Amino acid sequence: MLSGNMVKPKIELETKEEKFKRIASARTKKVLEDLRVLGNCANNNTYSYSDDDVNKIFSAIDKEMKRVKSLFNQPITEFSLD
Repeated sequence: MLSGNMVKPKIELETKEEKFKRIASARTKKVLEDLRVLGNCANNNTYSYSDDDVNKIFSAIDKEMKRVKSLFNQPITEFSLD
């Protein structure tokens, strides 16, 4: 039986760079797959939507992408009392 704790075990001796690459790769693949699936909604035989609906979707995606991208461009500041 699985516990409610979904935390994956820590990979021993993994560097911060290796951890970043492992996690960022998996998350990027998921985002790209989700975008491909979203593209299925463009099928006019199955769905009906307005230009306004499409603009709202991509405006939200663009806004969030800009916000997340800015997180990677923030300068690293270190605190010191010296």
